[in-house]
Amino acid sequence: MENKLKLYGFNNLTKTLSFNIYDVSYAKSEREQKDYIAYIDEQYNSERLTNILYHVTEIIGAHVLNVSKQDYDPQGASVTILITEETLPVALIDESCNRGEIEILKTRDSVVGHLDKSHVTVHTYPEYHPDNSIATFRVDIEVSTCGEISPLNALDYLIGSFDSDIITTDYRVRGFTRDDSGKKLFMDHKMTSIQDYIDSETLQKYDAIDVNVYQSNIFHTKLLIKDINLQNYLFNTDVYEIPPKERLYITNNLRKEMIEIFSGSNIYEQ
Repeated sequence: MENKLKLYGFNNLTKTLSFNIYDVSYAKSEREQKDYIAYIDEQYNSERLTNILYHVTEIIGAHVLNVSKQDYDPQGASVTILITEETLPVALIDESCNRGEIEILKTRDSVVGHLDKSHVTVHTYPEYHPDNSIATFRVDIEVSTCGEISPLNALDYLIGSFDSDIITTDYRVRGFTRDDSGKKLFMDHKMTSIQDYIDSETLQKYDAIDVNVYQSNIFHTKLLIKDINLQNYLFNTDVYEIPPKERLYITNNLRKEMIEIFSGSNIYEQ
């Protein structure tokens, strides 16, 4: 960090990035819908999600203490990782971490401990519409850190880790820290928009809007994919197997679904 702030004690600011994506697909038959759910469940199982979060932790310069993960029946998965900014000696680690398997930590040169509100979590929500053959897959990820490390550094990687038709991101800085003269600081870095942390080539693919509350250090950005290549949205079906009029119908349904998710409201008549 350029012109690093000189602080009095520990940086107490809590920085939280909430990252929410939707992947939308077309699965016409009941069999295709079930196959889609099974595919998503396999593609984004807890093991792969854990590896994604490991990489996120590495990108933001944090360290892993403890991992909790679970695949659900009939579908979905969740992963939570406790993280820290600094490493700690084994003697300071709570013995309940990693299901009490503390012995493995003793074989390492250094281990890590989590700080309050420092964590990375992910939850998945696959589902499909009962009538119009639209299937959606939602991923919720939250990266919350204390101190100097910033979760915004992982945003580009997260966007690239999923097929994202709609992206909703929230970033908020809470609390305060003090400089070496005792003055309270409610933000330790300049911030205009979340879009500044997204690669320009990625931004070109989306329509994006900001809703920011600068005086409260709250930043909100939504992105909607601009172009729909129908083949990318068909599940186990080739686009040329579908008559032109039906292709247009499917494309319109996909776009309507995306617009409603993007706007957060039921715009079109059911």
